Amino acid sequence: MKVLGLSGSMRKEGNTALLIQKILEHVDAENCSEIETEFVSLSGMEILPCIGCEKCKEKKWCVIEKDDWGRIVDKVIDCDILIIGSPTYYYDVCGQLKNFIDRTYSLYHDRKLAGRNAVVVSVCADRGCERTLETLEGFVNTHEFSYLGFVAGKGYLPGDILNDPHAMPKAKEVAGKIIKMLRKDSKYIKNA
Repeated sequence: MKVLGLSGSMRKEGNTALLIQKILEHVDAENCSEIETEFVSLSGMEILPCIGCEKCKEKKWCVIEKDDWGRIVDKVIDCDILIIGSPTYYYDVCGQLKNFIDRTYSLYHDRKLAGRNAVVVSVCADRGCERTLETLEGFVNTHEFSYLGFVAGKGYLPGDILNDPHAMPKAKEVAGKIIKMLRKDSKYIKNA
């Protein structure tokens, strides 16, 4: 079973990335051989915006092919649980992640992401985490993910999130839900 952490932040080692990595660390600490984790940052990636052409309705995939979107979304398609996070820019998700999300419209027509599970993560300096969470929740709900919860935290300077007294315990709690869900002996997993 695969858990994918996807940070939309343009800071490869920023607070959003650190918070998502902390959740993955808790999952990895369980030493459960049946659970594989991977972390992906959109930092340094080229994710072009959706152009609204509607050609994806026929192709069932985004027609923009000269960027990194397809390679990253393949990882999302292959995961069982997605941890998706964004820093808060002007009370919402950052532009890089919004481009990524908008392009997943091409997968919506055939519900290619339905049936997976998701955790959403937001980080803000002071305020706005709630709206960022709402946008991310809208993404996972639209694509029919099962929602496992959220982690929100505050951090401005590099590494601040690691001292957030609410986000750190919440990261551990969410990791516990992930582990419980993915263990072979869990009542949540159907035998294939």
